[in-house]
Amino acid sequence: MSNAGKGPSQRMLRVGEQVRHALAEMLQRGEIRDDLIETTVISVSEVRMSPDLKIANAYVAPLGAKDDDAVIAALNRHARFIRGRMSPALRQMKYMPEFRFRLDTSYDNFQKINDLLHSPEVARDLGHDDEDKE
Repeated sequence: MSNAGKGPSQRMLRVGEQVRHALAEMLQRGEIRDDLIETTVISVSEVRMSPDLKIANAYVAPLGAKDDDAVIAALNRHARFIRGRMSPALRQMKYMPEFRFRLDTSYDNFQKINDLLHSPEVARDLGHDDEDKE
């Protein structure tokens, strides 16, 4: 059964959310011995699982970090350690997924949309609609 052209299955979404939760807890406990990771608050916004559940693409946002790419690289360097430490939290899974960390840029996109919506041009256009209704 092909998943091409469709979104992720309910199973992929459910497992991704379980993995996201377990990963966030692990990062919060400070189990990774790396100066950069230990001194950075890392938000795990989403984990997308591959259809076979063997790859977990974790989208993270390092909050307040000077170099986001360095934090992503550090997480990817520790991916095997993270995979091993996740086993107890994800013991119901047949295979422990391989972790791949990606920078979550959705916050930046939200900010761009918010700035656009609050720009004088859009406010002016929206203001004319309000005046017509009165």
